Amino acid sequence: MGARDPCRKEVTPVTSPTTIVLFHSAYGLRPAVHAAADRLRAAGHEVHVPDLYEGRTAETVEDGMAIKDEIGHEELLRRAVTAAAPLSDRGLVYAGFSLGGSIAQNLALADEKARGLLLLHGTSDLPEDAAVDELPVQLHVADPDPFEPHDWLNAWYLRMGRAGADVEVHRYHGAGHLFTDPDLDDYDAEAAERTWAVALAFLEDVAA
Repeated sequence: MGARDPCRKEVTPVTSPTTIVLFHSAYGLRPAVHAAADRLRAAGHEVHVPDLYEGRTAETVEDGMAIKDEIGHEELLRRAVTAAAPLSDRGLVYAGFSLGGSIAQNLALADEKARGLLLLHGTSDLPEDAAVDELPVQLHVADPDPFEPHDWLNAWYLRMGRAGADVEVHRYHGAGHLFTDPDLDDYDAEAAERTWAVALAFLEDVAA
């Protein structure tokens, strides 16, 4: 039996768990994604982690972006939809890391049964006709973030609000872009723990 991590709070499982589809970043389905899924499962949620790269992973962001570009945006979305569609009748919470966040956002805005959207390190543009019914949305992002600059995030926040989403943005000053991944140089332990504490509370509210 491993030693208990003193920095990690015990989680009380929710009484009405959600079904979460959690999409990986441009690095692929790395151990950090599975660890995040396990953390969410420990809180009582059902979590699915589609492998949009079909077994491929990257060691650098450049390599990850090359894989993404090789597969293509439309094919990544097709794979994501294929993974989520059999579960959508349950009312999903869509979640994702960086690139996975942008994919999660696209799917959530197109799914009228979506229960929530949890974005970690990434957003996406919105179609002009985007409309949701008070969809709970929570974003966790580094401050500053080279991939999510302030002007972009301010415009994104306003457009999400106009689309009908109930949006929270949590910024983490001085953290790296993918600060929740302990295997990357971006990792920030304090910011990561704060993120998960807030995200788990968000999911508990969504499940209520």
